[in-house]
Amino acid sequence: MGFAAGALLGGYGAWRYGAVGRLSGYPARLQAEPVGTDEDTVQVDDLPVSLLVLARGGRLLHAGARAQVEFAEGLGMFVRHPALQRAVAELRPGGVTEVTIEADVPVRRVVQAFVRAGIWHGQPACVVVLLDATARDALDRARSDFVAHASHELRTPLAALIGFIETLQGPAANDATARHKFLAIMARQASRMQRLIDRLLYLSRVQMLEHQRPQGMIAVSDLFARFNDEVQGKPEADRAALVLHPAPAGTLRGDADQILQVLVNLSENALRYGRPQPPIEPRIEIAAQWQETGGLLLSVRDNGPGIAPQHLPRLTERFYRVSPAPGAGGEQGTGLGLAIVRHIVDRHGGRLDITSAPGQGTCCTVWLPGSANAL
Repeated sequence: MGFAAGALLGGYGAWRYGAVGRLSGYPARLQAEPVGTDEDTVQVDDLPVSLLVLARGGRLLHAGARAQVEFAEGLGMFVRHPALQRAVAELRPGGVTEVTIEADVPVRRVVQAFVRAGIWHGQPACVVVLLDATARDALDRARSDFVAHASHELRTPLAALIGFIETLQGPAANDATARHKFLAIMARQASRMQRLIDRLLYLSRVQMLEHQRPQGMIAVSDLFARFNDEVQGKPEADRAALVLHPAPAGTLRGDADQILQVLVNLSENALRYGRPQPPIEPRIEIAAQWQETGGLLLSVRDNGPGIAPQHLPRLTERFYRVSPAPGAGGEQGTGLGLAIVRHIVDRHGGRLDITSAPGQGTCCTVWLPGSANAL
C-alpha cells in the first residue's frame, strides 16, 4: 500500500513505502543501518490496528483486514458517520486529528478515530485508525447509572433495615414476638437489596459485551434441559404453573448462558405478574419454534390479568415496574429483568416483542437469527 502516513503509525523517524500493500519503516536513529531487501517489508494488513484509507472526499479506498473483522457489517456506518466525514473534510495536509464516533443502532458503540493526511497512489488521502472504546464507555455509563438509580432504589430497604434495628435495640429489645416479626421483614429487605445488586452487576456485564456478537453454538434441546433444571429450584406451586413444551431439534449461534437468562427472566416476570384471579389456575407456557422465514422464536405466555397498553412501550426501561394485579401475591421485582432481556437480545441481533391486553394475558416472544441445523 503506497501510503505516506508513517508519522501516525511509527510515531517518529522516516518511513519508506514500496510496493502496493507493503510498508517498510526505518526510524531516524537507525538510518545508518543497511536498508535490507523486500522481504523486510511488512504487510499493512498485518499491522495490529484497524486501519482505513479514505479519499479526501470521504470515500473508502481501503479497509484493513483487522478493521473488517473487528467492525464487520458496521464498518460502512462508521465510514459514513458525519463526525468522521467532517474530520476528513476539514483536515489540513500534514495534520492529525482525533474524533469520537457514537452509534446507537443496532446497539450502542463508541469508536475513537485518529485521522492523518497523506498520499495514496499519488493522490491526497487520509489514513484512519479505529480504536473500539465501547467497553470503556459501557463501564462509565454503568457507574453513572449505579449512582443515579441504584442509590435511590437501595434507599428504601436500607431505611427499613435501620428503622427495625433501632426498634429492636430500643422499645422492642425484650419483645420476642416483635423481634420474630421484625427479623422476618429485615430478611426480606436484605434479600431485596441483594437481588438488586446482583441484577445491576449482571446488567453491566451484558452491556459491556453487547457490541460483540456471540460465537458459540446453542442446541435448543440442551437450552430447554438447562431451563428445566432451573425450574426444579423453584417452589412447588411455581413449578406447577410452568408448562415447558418439547424443544425442537437444531442449533443456532449464541451465548447459551445469556439465552437461558432470557427464559429465566421472562418466566419469573410471568410468575410474578401473570397470575389470574382465583379460581382460574395459573398457566405459563414456554415454547420454541423455527420460523419458515428463518430464525428461532422463543415464547413465554401466561393467562394472567394482562398489562394496560400505556405500560407496554416502557416495560424494558431500567427500574420501570408495573404494580402486580390484586391478589397476585409476591413482591415487586427490581425493574431490571426485562432490561437485561432486551440487551441480551440486542447483542444476538434478535428482536423482543411483548403483546398484552387487560384480561387476556401476556405473551413475550424473542426472535433469534439462525437456521434449524439439525444435530
